[in-house]
Amino acid sequence: MELAKSGMEIGLYTLGDIVRDPHTGQTINAKQRLREIIDSAKLADEAGLDVFGVGEHHRLDYAVSAPPVVLAAIAQATKRIKLTSATTVLSTVDPVRLFEDFATLDLLSDGRAEIIAGRGAFLESFPLFGYGTEDYDNLFSENLELFLKLNETDRITWSGHFRPSLTEAEIAPRPIQNRLPLSMGVGGTQKSAARAGKLGIGMTVAILGGDSVRFMPLVEAYRQAGIEAGHAAEDLKLSITGHGYLAKTTQQAKDEFYPYYAGYRSTVDRQRGMDFGMSRSDFDRMTDPDTALFVGSPQQVSEKILRQYELFGHRRFVAQIDIGGIPFKKVAAGIELLAAEVAPIVRRATSK
Repeated sequence: MELAKSGMEIGLYTLGDIVRDPHTGQTINAKQRLREIIDSAKLADEAGLDVFGVGEHHRLDYAVSAPPVVLAAIAQATKRIKLTSATTVLSTVDPVRLFEDFATLDLLSDGRAEIIAGRGAFLESFPLFGYGTEDYDNLFSENLELFLKLNETDRITWSGHFRPSLTEAEIAPRPIQNRLPLSMGVGGTQKSAARAGKLGIGMTVAILGGDSVRFMPLVEAYRQAGIEAGHAAEDLKLSITGHGYLAKTTQQAKDEFYPYYAGYRSTVDRQRGMDFGMSRSDFDRMTDPDTALFVGSPQQVSEKILRQYELFGHRRFVAQIDIGGIPFKKVAAGIELLAAEVAPIVRRATSK
């Protein structure tokens, strides 16, 4: 089992949000944001982190609408780090195009491409690409079914409801890997978790705060469904993601991160038609040692990751640390702390 040899994989993901810096009042443009994403991935690769993910949004306040394009650029600037979407909005993408894009990325990166597929947090891609939100679940199910078939064979005959049929269609190119690694992004429904388990694909759970124990039913549903479907336990690959910020001390991390995180949360809330605000006392409670907001010193963050590991036994932890207009130099410092101080502690503890 790979985990027993090398310990948990540690990585980073970004959604490419473009948010005003609360200290300077400045907002960087999409070009600079993309450049910083590529530079972050390069730093993560050089520092020895295991995976880098790029999310998908179709809004002017996010820089990334085409993850495979950005990941292809990252592939040319890195050597070994795994490259994944985080997440691909599977309901509104053509599975054939998705497969061909990531198979191409796999070739360009020498076999480092992965996909996390999900429904996405926003609905703007539905009208943008000509789909109705009333087909939200059916689109996801059909596209997932087709993608899994594409992953198995280079010629396919298939028919469904939402895209033209395929008759002995050649699906090219083929990736270096036998199959493109696929994980289902799950936020809170046991039905989705059980589906991932039944299919024998990975599951990535976003835990953005609160007590991690409330996600145990998802993990249990995933593993139970996978075992009942005949999949080996070691093939059910579980990943956990979360928001984070690192500094030399926990107090420093909290003091530096609060203005950015409060601004980020207000921005996201306004996008959803609400804005409750976040006081400093609210934030301090959210960063308590027993919560899943990974803000603190390397020791504090390591302890939080390992507390989750005791619950879930997951194989990968991926943090988003470039939230809310944080300047790149602070993101770079966080990458260094994650790689140099957190990763060794976690890997040692999870290799036993």
